[in-house]
Amino acid sequence: MDCSRVIAGVRVGKRASFTWSDPWTLPSDSTNTFAFDDDYSMGVLLSATHDAWAWHRSSTLETRLRYTPTSVFMTFPWPDPVSPSQREAVAELSRAVIDRRQEICKLEDFGLTKLYNLVDDGAYADLKKLHKQLDEAVAACYGCPKSVAQDSTEIVHRLTQLNKDITEGKRSYDPFGTSE
Repeated sequence: MDCSRVIAGVRVGKRASFTWSDPWTLPSDSTNTFAFDDDYSMGVLLSATHDAWAWHRSSTLETRLRYTPTSVFMTFPWPDPVSPSQREAVAELSRAVIDRRQEICKLEDFGLTKLYNLVDDGAYADLKKLHKQLDEAVAACYGCPKSVAQDSTEIVHRLTQLNKDITEGKRSYDPFGTSE
């Protein structure tokens, strides 16, 4: 698979954090790299849905998330089926989130950790609003109402049931369109 860019995320941190990386970059062992170059996949990984799953399925190092691909990524039930309009809505909001946070980081001359610590403290309400809209768009891909988008307990409950149905063969599952 030739990717024009890849998704990189921290292995241990206060939060699951993802960004675009050049495919030729050699990540350290403290980085997870995912071979996706589309904005839809980035949007799903940036969402509260994936974050809730990550916290549910990961261990921690002190109080920080210890994201492990085998227990989190490999068990994460991606939305399927997803309509083209749902896919584009997630992709568009993903681009908006990435663009806005890059704009802030460049303007303020700091990185994502400081940015999201400030967001946690109430700064950059526009970025927080974009994340909420992204969360709602991803929830819609799963057929969930907007009210579920910020409810970690309900998200994990629904994803666990979806995962069970997939693994037991109770529903078809081809989120990346790999079947013929």
